[in-house]
Amino acid sequence: MSGTDSNGLGTLDWVLILAPYRKDAAYTTSLLQERGVRAQAADPADLNNLLALSPGVLVVTHEALDPTAIATVASFLQHQPNWSEIPIVILLDRAAPQVRVQAALNAAWPRSRQIFYQRPVAALELISGIQSALLTRARQRDVRDYLERETELRLELNHRVKNILATVVSIFDMTRRGATSAASLSEDFKGRLRALADVHSAVFAAGGEAVPLTDVVNSVLAPYISSGQHGITIEGPEVLLSREAGTTLALSLHELATNAIKYGGLSYPEGRIDLEWKIASSSEPVLALRWTESGGPPVVQPSRVGYGTRYMRAALTSLFGEPPDLVFASDGLRFSIHGLLSRLSPQSTE
Repeated sequence: MSGTDSNGLGTLDWVLILAPYRKDAAYTTSLLQERGVRAQAADPADLNNLLALSPGVLVVTHEALDPTAIATVASFLQHQPNWSEIPIVILLDRAAPQVRVQAALNAAWPRSRQIFYQRPVAALELISGIQSALLTRARQRDVRDYLERETELRLELNHRVKNILATVVSIFDMTRRGATSAASLSEDFKGRLRALADVHSAVFAAGGEAVPLTDVVNSVLAPYISSGQHGITIEGPEVLLSREAGTTLALSLHELATNAIKYGGLSYPEGRIDLEWKIASSSEPVLALRWTESGGPPVVQPSRVGYGTRYMRAALTSLFGEPPDLVFASDGLRFSIHGLLSRLSPQSTE
């Protein structure tokens, strides 16, 4: 019988029976199995190995309580994890001094939940007690799972907060280097933080580690559309991005939108922005994204490379595996990027 789950942890839903005399072990095992409870009789010599499989309940007859068995169980109890408290059902003879036996076992097994029955015990009463003990173990396992998940969440939260703070520091440093005044520093920095916050909100709303590209685009461009800029068209298929890919694209699109408002296609009432993406068919799917501006003022090549351009080139090259193409055409800025979709999609956990 296997007493472990796929993670190598005890499933806690089976009963180990230590009853070396007469037919107690066979009878109790059969009684439990008839009612759908997994059970296994233990040879005293193999008790330590079977306890290592983490039974949900241990059933021990009075006759089995010799010094070796008591010491073996005591060692197992001593090494239980903090969440565990195995119930031990002890079947005593009617004439046995229960108070004295219980006191001795409490001293030997301080981390156990002991349940005493005097023989002969009604089958229904014994089954009910063991099933109740198994339910207790299931609740202990739930507590274990909760504590493990809470630990994972704390570690993940710590990791994410550190990453976010590192991103904020990087954004501030690069914005400060390109700022011409305190007012421009404040405005640009707040805008970039807002874009960062928006994409995190989009990921949270999506309920997982993935976020639709459409949600990322809308989170960045919605303020410009709602403020009266109607010359924005967005077109592309549904694509799921990882959180990291969504954040990088959101910040890059924010840089493009900010530049368009200040100097490009969104600075004129008749200006236009066309944002489109598609999945190209090849040996591996490739995402191609293009941003095209028109109807704005004549575009000239900037005299220096600003924060936005530096960030997009570095971050998008790392993300896509290919550098973006940024063309300062006189009739409007043109930006495009393409790369393997597998680099952008959330990784499967299967």
